This record gives sequence, C-alpha cells and structure tokens, in this order.
Amino acid sequence: MRAKLLILGGTTEASALAQAVADAGLAGEVSLAGRVDRPRPLPLPTRIGGFGGVEGLAKYLQANAITHLVDATHPFAAQISANAIHAARLAGVPMVALTRAPWAAQAGDQWHHVPDMAGAVAALSGPARRVMLAIGRMHLADFAAQPQHFYLLRLVDPPRDAITLPDHHAEVSRGPFTVEGDMALLREHRIEVIVSKNSGGAAAKAKLDAARALGIGVIMINRPCVPDRMEVTTVEDLMAWLGHSGTDRGV
Repeated sequence: MRAKLLILGGTTEASALAQAVADAGLAGEVSLAGRVDRPRPLPLPTRIGGFGGVEGLAKYLQANAITHLVDATHPFAAQISANAIHAARLAGVPMVALTRAPWAAQAGDQWHHVPDMAGAVAALSGPARRVMLAIGRMHLADFAAQPQHFYLLRLVDPPRDAITLPDHHAEVSRGPFTVEGDMALLREHRIEVIVSKNSGGAAAKAKLDAARALGIGVIMINRPCVPDRMEVTTVEDLMAWLGHSGTDRGV
C-alpha cells in the first residue's frame, strides 16, 4: 500500500516534515487551523480550517484514503491533538505525533511555573509591572483582568480585533528570533517579566536566553496534558517510522 499522509501542521516541524515528504515523492497534504493570516507556502497541498471534531476528522481520513496521520501541531493545541488520537482510532489509521521537547530551566533562570493561562493571569496580581506577553493572540483578553501593567505583545499577524489591554504595544514579527534582538527589545520596553508558554523548540527560545542574560523573570505556562500517543521528535525518526509501517514510500 502506498502511503498518503495527512499532516496537522502550523509549526516549523510540520513545515520541515512537509518538505521531507515532498522530497521523498510521497503523497500527502497539510491541514492548518487558520490562526495565522499569512501562512508560509508549503510544498504539499494545503487545506485550512477544522474538520468538525473527532467524527469529522475520522470521516475525512477515510474519504481521502489517508494511510497515516501526523500530529505536528503546536504543543498547546491540546484539543486538536486529542481529537487526532481518537479520530485515528475510529478510522483505523496509524498516528504519530511529531513534537518538540519542552524547555528546561538552566542555571540563572528565574522561572515561575503555572499550570495554565488562568494561572499566568493570577501570577501577575500586585503592583504595576512591565510585562512581555509571548503567548500569541488568542488569550490576550484574559490579561485585561490585570489592567495595571504595561504589556508588550509579540504577534505574528496584526491583531484582528481591538486589544482590550489599556496600556500596551504590539510588536508584529515572525521568528526565528535572535538573543541579541530580543535583548534589545526587552531593554527598549524596560520589561520586568515575561509570560511564555513552554512551547519548546529553537525558533522562540531566544527570549528565554535574553531573559537569563538580563536577569528578567519568566512566568512559564506548563504544557496541557494529552492522551497517551506515540511521539517522535525529529523528521528523520518520523520518516523511519513510516518506512517500517508496512507501506510503500515510493523511494
């Protein structure tokens, strides 16, 4: 049986996998959630939007003769990941997650771990500070509950809706970022604390290295839990898994 992959994407890992799949001459497509206005072009056919939950994704897998499902979404896309696990089981399709290891604190880091976004909001109670929110745009409104702070927002796209934070500056830029650039940004806005998801990977790590160098604290949001699943951390491991899964890779 010749392989046909569905890659749930939106990450640098998903882009790298799409390139590897295309280079190997495999059939496949990438699905994006549509949270980024200007996604980077990919070397595989790309669809944008949801599937309609677990049953919708299972039907899509079957209707499109998908042989392998790869979850290469963001580590905080817990609902999508859970849906993928259950849909793959319903459709009888092998599934693997291509994920990245979480960041780990190093000597000199001043991290305060919180379990979720609500915990991050609560951790900002108290006197006014200058805060960098490196969390994307979906949860910005949550921090209106702590209006005493100045917020520096790092966004991939310009905000679609009015930002409800009374004192803020939006920095629209796309990674990967450099330590030197992030140190300059933190100094320019006199940032005292950073709020970050523990996304892992290299593309957004520079802010943590910059924070360490400048003695700035980090409120680190732990990853959400997902059901047990098979995981790999490199494109090479995923391609090897595919080659041993009883399909013809066509290479």
